[in-house]
Amino acid sequence: MSGLVLKLAPKERVLINGAVIENGERRSRLAIMTPNANILRLRDAIHPEEANTPVRRVCYIAQLVLSGDTDTENSKLQLLRGIEQLSQVLTDHDSRTQLSAATKAVIDDQHYQALKSLRALLPREERLLAAGRAQ
Repeated sequence: MSGLVLKLAPKERVLINGAVIENGERRSRLAIMTPNANILRLRDAIHPEEANTPVRRVCYIAQLVLSGDTDTENSKLQLLRGIEQLSQVLTDHDSRTQLSAATKAVIDDQHYQALKSLRALLPREERLLAAGRAQ
């Protein structure tokens, strides 16, 4: 297995197993070889006050697992419930594909992949919320 490859911009920060790591002056690539390492790009981090929509709230739970701020087992049920609730609203094929991938990732304790799949739903959620406000 080749592991996860992170491509970092200059000065980009990433949280790996609770340690904040900052890249140097040049773009670089890191290969994370340790399975189940908890990794979070800080540029992608959702602050608590930003977890104000259904998709953002579920993303935030996954993020808490990656940052080590919550227990994996306690969060697994919350994540699966949240994904199930989202699947009742986001019924198009692309959303279902992302939600299925997120569910599988949570079950397999692959929280980085779950967060990645859930984050793909953010633009769709934003469009739906904007359309709802326009009506």
